[in-house]
Amino acid sequence: MQKTDQANRPGIVVTGASGRMGQMLIRLILDHPDVRLAGALERPGHDWVGRDIGTCMGGAEAGVAVTDDAVAAIAQAQAVIDFTAPDATVAFAELTAQARAVHVIGTTGFEHRHLDALKAAARHAPIVRAGNMSLGVNLLVGLTRKVAAALGTDWDIEVVEAHHRHKVDAPSGTALMLGEAAAEGRGAALADLRTPAREGITGARETGSIGFSAIRGGDVVGEHDVIFATEGERIVLRHLATDRAIFARGAIRAAIWGQDKGPGEYDMNDVLGL
Repeated sequence: MQKTDQANRPGIVVTGASGRMGQMLIRLILDHPDVRLAGALERPGHDWVGRDIGTCMGGAEAGVAVTDDAVAAIAQAQAVIDFTAPDATVAFAELTAQARAVHVIGTTGFEHRHLDALKAAARHAPIVRAGNMSLGVNLLVGLTRKVAAALGTDWDIEVVEAHHRHKVDAPSGTALMLGEAAAEGRGAALADLRTPAREGITGARETGSIGFSAIRGGDVVGEHDVIFATEGERIVLRHLATDRAIFARGAIRAAIWGQDKGPGEYDMNDVLGL
């Protein structure tokens, strides 16, 4: 693939630069033919601030110093890729909206107040938000919706997910995406059908409910099962992620896709044309 001239490539700022996803994104952006690294953000007081991001990650100099000045970094960006935490993401969204840059959000664990703030920011610039950026997972979401629509409420639905020991929210954003798709297939809202993790004497499950279970351990990148179970048979839809680079590649693709889009809220279905 012929490389785009450096000056004409969209500049991407990566938040949480020292994190596992941040470093993965930076490596892929530095090697990408059609984008450039415009900034690497970290929190004030972090050891990496002021140092070259390439050498911080154990490689050659990249020519970009890690900064804690989000205002200055984002003002120069055409896109921001953000896998941080809800409060931080909302703060970055305000700055990204001011810069009219694309905000690609892989952060999960949002509350209603966060989502309201993101909706307000999306009136000024495009936001691409997804609980999971991979092609395979987004295909799984579509399949889940179709299977749920085809089967009656005598089929029980359970979403089971597994992640590494360091993940702080449960169920995962991807599990919630799958639950929402299953509920949509049944013509309902997930809030009306969701059963949280079970413990103690719970009684029989309610007809039509959607259950969730979360496993945390080791270095599991991400595993998601959607189980449809009825008398005498089960259908299991499964996605296994073995390399978090799939999420980083999807996020970069979303940042490129969003360059000619107007303000609004988008997801990976829009990016992938699903």
